[in-house]
Amino acid sequence: MKSFRSAVESRDTDAMAALLSDDVVFTSPVAFKPYPGKAITASILRGVMRVFEDFRYVREIESVDGRDHALVFEATVDGKLVNGCDFLHLDDDGLIDEFTVMVRPLSGANALAAAMGEQFPRIQEEAIAAMERGQTP
Repeated sequence: MKSFRSAVESRDTDAMAALLSDDVVFTSPVAFKPYPGKAITASILRGVMRVFEDFRYVREIESVDGRDHALVFEATVDGKLVNGCDFLHLDDDGLIDEFTVMVRPLSGANALAAAMGEQFPRIQEEAIAAMERGQTP
């Protein structure tokens, strides 16, 4: 998923959102329940861009049919190293309809959970505003 990787690496949140299907489901490494919908997923991705420091993808793995991708990354959150992977599935239109993130080690996951917890009121406000406007931020 070179276009998504390029959007993330250039920190282009509009381009990231454009690659999400309307019914995308985001599964967080630090939350129990998945988040359904483009508005909340795009808002979460913007929040992640605010908390990840020195983010970089280090490897990309693609399924034979091109519909499943694993993007391995490294970043820092509040001084803690985070290794992780974005697992993406594409729908029939080539848009991301499943987005699952896993991170390690526990100290990095805890730092990410705390940082995203601080972002979450803003994330919710952005998602609600986008839904009220009938568009995705």
